[in-house]
Amino acid sequence: MNHHTRKRLVMGNWKMHGSLAANAALLDGLAAGAMRAGETQLAVCVPFPYLAQAQAALAGTPISWGAQDVSVHTQGAYTGEVAPAMLADFGVTWALCGHSERRALHGESSDLVAAKAASALAAGLTPVVCVGETLADRDADQVERVIGEQLAPVLALGAEALARLVIAYEPVWAIGTGRTATPEQAQAVHAFIRAALAQHGAGQTRILYGGSVKAANAASLFAQPDIDGALVGGASLVADEFLNIAAAVA
Repeated sequence: MNHHTRKRLVMGNWKMHGSLAANAALLDGLAAGAMRAGETQLAVCVPFPYLAQAQAALAGTPISWGAQDVSVHTQGAYTGEVAPAMLADFGVTWALCGHSERRALHGESSDLVAAKAASALAAGLTPVVCVGETLADRDADQVERVIGEQLAPVLALGAEALARLVIAYEPVWAIGTGRTATPEQAQAVHAFIRAALAQHGAGQTRILYGGSVKAANAASLFAQPDIDGALVGGASLVADEFLNIAAAVA
C-alpha cells in the first residue's frame, strides 16, 4: 500500500505561546485558509487554558484541536494534571505524548509516555507519541537503538492500539535549531519506525516528521514514502506559514 492511501496530517504545536488576543487572530486566519490544505488533515495543539477558545473558533471548520500533554490518571488528587475525559469535554481529538521537551524537562520515561498514550486512547482521544534522538545519539550511531527503546513500551500496547495512534519522529537536534534532518535522513528513521510498527501488525499507522519544518522544506520531506505529514512548532504560530506547509503536503 503506498503512502498516499494514508491520510496526510499537518499538526501545529504552539508549545507555551499564546494569549486570548493573539490566538483569536491566529485561529481566525487558520479557519479562513483551511481549504488550502485540500485533503490534508489540519490540527493544532494549544495550551490547556485555550482549549475552549480553540473549540469555539474551530468548531465547524476542517481543523481539529488537541492538547500538548495528558494525564495517566482519570481523576483524583493529582493537582495540576489534566485528565483525558476533561480534554474530551472540550472536543479535543489529539493529545501529544512524550514530546522531547516533556522527556527532557520533566523526566518523562518511555514507559510513562506509553501509559499516557493508553490513557488517551481509553478516553477516545488520538495520542501523538513523540520519539527522537539527540545529536549525541546520532553522532554515536545510536539512532535506531534510542528510537527502538522509546518505541518498545508503545509497541507493547498491541496492534489495535497502534492502529489508533500517530507517531511523530522529532530529531531533538532539529527542534527549534533551524537544523533540519535531510529528507533522506528523516525517511531512513521513518522506514525503521514503520518496520517496527509492521512487525506489530500496524504498518499503516501514520508517522509525522517534526523538527524545524517550514514551507520551504515541507514538500521535499513529504515526498518521502514513509513521511505522512508534519508536527510543526514555531511555524504553526503564523497562519500563512502553517497553511503553506499544509499546502505543500497537499
